[in-house]
Amino acid sequence: MEQLEITLVKQEELPRLAELASEIWHQHFPPIIGIAQVEYMVEKFQSLPALTKAINEDGYRYYFLRVSGEPVGYIGIQPQEHVLFLSKLYIKQAFRGRKLARAGIDFLVALCQEEGFDRIRLTCNRHNKNTLAAYDKMGFVVVCEQDADIGNGFVMNDYVMEKTVGADA
Repeated sequence: MEQLEITLVKQEELPRLAELASEIWHQHFPPIIGIAQVEYMVEKFQSLPALTKAINEDGYRYYFLRVSGEPVGYIGIQPQEHVLFLSKLYIKQAFRGRKLARAGIDFLVALCQEEGFDRIRLTCNRHNKNTLAAYDKMGFVVVCEQDADIGNGFVMNDYVMEKTVGADA
């Protein structure tokens, strides 16, 4: 695997994070949810104001996945009671298939063990087949389905998945 560094996103790096998010979402999600929903979700959840609010008001932390110093992906997490919610794990198209997501999950498992969380929870679109397969391979299991109305006539149709991260994980 390439030299990967996972670094906490600093306040002054939030504009770069928003750019990266938009790039990745426009690469990956139009075939799954359509361009109109991509545009809406990028603005609502991945824009500079949304990311700033998530950090300052909602307790989120963001990390860059860097290869040769360049951000090629990112992770967004929100600590909850006993659970680390993995809100975002996205990697640029050119860097997929290089085990960067696995390294990101390994990083989060160690973080959970360090901070006392017993599992990682995430949501993944039910039609995002390759990503679902990757999460399954990394030990996540589907615990339920969730349909969330996100406004503007759009609904997120997700699986809720969890991975236990105890001492035997």
